[in-house]
Amino acid sequence: MKCEEEESLNDPQVHNQERNFGLSEDGPQPQIKEEQEEVCTGQEIAKVIVKQESEEIFVWTGKERFRVLDNIWKREEDLHCTGPHTHDIIKLEENGPLKHEDSDSVTVPDEDGFSVHSSGLDSADSDDETDLSEEMYPYYDTDDDYEEEEEEEEEETESTTLDGGRRRLRSQRSWPSANKAKRSRSEPLSGDAAAWKSEKDPDNLPHPLPHFLPTRTPGIQLPLSEYLTNPSPSKLFKMYFNWAAVKTLCANTNKNAAKNIAAGKKFKWAELTEAELYRYIGLTLYMWILKLPNIRNFWRVSSIFYAPYPSKVMSRTRFLLITWNIHMSDPAEDELNDRKKGTDDYDCLHRIRPLYDSLRLACKAVYHPQKNLSVDERMVPTKAKTALKKNIKQKKRWIKFFVLSDNTGYIFDFKVYTRKSTLATGRGLSFDAVVSLVNKNCLGSGYHIYCDKFYTSPALFRHLHDLGFGACGTFRDTRIGTPKTKDNSLTKESPRGTVRWIREGALIFIKWMDTREVSVCSTMHTAFSGDTLKRMCKVGGKRRVVEVPVPSAVKDYNSFMVGADLSDQLIGYYSSWRKSRAWYVRVLYHFIDIAVTNSYLISKELCGRLEEQPVKHQAFLEQLITELCEVPLQLVPERYQHIPVAIVEGASGHNKASKGRRKCKLCRKCTPFMCEACRVALCVIVDRNCHKLYHNSLKGTEN
Repeated sequence: MKCEEEESLNDPQVHNQERNFGLSEDGPQPQIKEEQEEVCTGQEIAKVIVKQESEEIFVWTGKERFRVLDNIWKREEDLHCTGPHTHDIIKLEENGPLKHEDSDSVTVPDEDGFSVHSSGLDSADSDDETDLSEEMYPYYDTDDDYEEEEEEEEEETESTTLDGGRRRLRSQRSWPSANKAKRSRSEPLSGDAAAWKSEKDPDNLPHPLPHFLPTRTPGIQLPLSEYLTNPSPSKLFKMYFNWAAVKTLCANTNKNAAKNIAAGKKFKWAELTEAELYRYIGLTLYMWILKLPNIRNFWRVSSIFYAPYPSKVMSRTRFLLITWNIHMSDPAEDELNDRKKGTDDYDCLHRIRPLYDSLRLACKAVYHPQKNLSVDERMVPTKAKTALKKNIKQKKRWIKFFVLSDNTGYIFDFKVYTRKSTLATGRGLSFDAVVSLVNKNCLGSGYHIYCDKFYTSPALFRHLHDLGFGACGTFRDTRIGTPKTKDNSLTKESPRGTVRWIREGALIFIKWMDTREVSVCSTMHTAFSGDTLKRMCKVGGKRRVVEVPVPSAVKDYNSFMVGADLSDQLIGYYSSWRKSRAWYVRVLYHFIDIAVTNSYLISKELCGRLEEQPVKHQAFLEQLITELCEVPLQLVPERYQHIPVAIVEGASGHNKASKGRRKCKLCRKCTPFMCEACRVALCVIVDRNCHKLYHNSLKGTEN
């Protein structure tokens, strides 16, 4: 018996219905039981008609629709299932009925007329799909919040199946969205459930690093390496601030002065030359060694702090004019760059770019680092208005530098933090900073990189290991990818010297108890190699020096993570720092500090190679200032004869005997005469020759 709705359909539509849903008499019908009876009872079972773009009409019985909804609503139960699952497969044949391999699978036509397979929710957590997700997102965790995902998918299913329009069922497992992917930046650690091991457990390095193969011989490079004598400090400094860089700096400073004059500022300007700029740099170094509250005080004559040296190098007005107009980039190009703000072509370092690139290239050309390198940040204080500033606690504002140096303190490379990474790896600022400094093509392979907890991450260390670099550094327990297990971990009651470790392939996480817990991650150390160090411990009620076990990773970290700190220390002792309203001028002074510090370290190494006694840091700077300023360090005083002269020369008339009179040094009576050499007022009259008595007394003192 046929119902009235089915009789009203024409033959082609019924043929399409039978071809797509397997309702023909010859085809197998595993999904729909007793269909003839269900079709005939149209008043009890609802039918849903879906109109496709091809104008084909399909009929769903109410039982099929409820089966689909039941599969979706059962997601919460299916999510608890683990292990491999097999996707149900439905094959659609053009000239035959559908072949159903599983009665639980449902085929739903999509908008393009093709069937979309929607299997049970067990397939959503299949291993194949998880592996594919990790392949597409190798640096993100694939563990999502199940409760949020269930709510989103229930709302989405409800809107697509109950609105009475087109019905296209989506796969119950969707790829991780961009917002969810940003929540985590590294793969989940497979050993999180493993227990911490002790120093008694054996450990081997599964993936040894390649041999140390630098691109150049470490140390001073040509032509300095062939010198038989130690070059002068100014010659070393000019290898960093070379003639070409200084010439560019002079040309741009002259352009900036002309621009300021055209803008209405009134001052007289003379062209800045290279020799004059070197004198300016030397004078800034002199002012840091001999500190005064204000720049103008260095030229004050009527002061107890009077210093004659600056006035012999440069006038006060000229020094201030150079300070106000000094510029590293072309002012015309600065205007063009400023118009690009907000676009990808804008360069926030354009004002320092010429000297910035030149100095970095010189640091790499003069010296090749040793095996152990350290990465750290350096803060340059400034109050200027710039987007490069980084506000830190206590309302201090800084410009951040990322520095790569070896264990001698030599700065091999550095980068200015610009709030925008050029690498765009998506793995964080610390990852990009280290990768941008550690260049395999420039350095070679087999280097050991040491860094602090800001940079240390499992993703970074694995990446460096793949490049052929070893890495070691302290780490935070909250960093993604570090072990979270508490099984057999250190406690506050653990004795000093206790070691715990977990190995994950090339990575090893070590925790060592000193006065407090120390956490170190490494790709080039084993857990414990028998090293010890001396510590004061309480033994038998008394404090004694005892040998305490220490992991080799901790010992090497303390030995080689000193390069950047040593450089900061040397710059802090003697710096060219001066206050400035322009941020790029402040950065220029720091560039000078980098060049001076590297020059001093090169001089020390050359002295060691030539078996000479290196000069001290202050003596090196004094000689450098003398050579840059082209004024002898020890001024030869003018020699005068001890003869009486008038205090004020050229007096006439009644002023001859009274003008410029001062009290005599001996008799305290007024006199118009003084000693030419001593500049002391002394009487020279018939009955009182204080000049003779004074110098006779001095001779007796000298004898």
